[in-house]
Amino acid sequence: MTHRVGAKGQVVIPKELRDQLGIEPGDEVNFWLHDDHVAVRPAEHRRPLRGRFRGSSLTHELERERAADQAREAAP
Repeated sequence: MTHRVGAKGQVVIPKELRDQLGIEPGDEVNFWLHDDHVAVRPAEHRRPLRGRFRGSSLTHELERERAADQAREAAP
């Protein structure tokens, strides 16, 4: 499998390799220099923290506590 490097330094990872490694559009990958070649592997799959607890009882409890704190601080 030989591919040409584009003007922006980009190379397409062949579909066969993406399938073997489970790399999908939007995934992050890690690159490193290994002796005389570049290696690539999928980055550890970490879900972003933003929105992870939306709608959970934990979120509602924290919002309730924050509102109570704000009301207490605003009281004369």
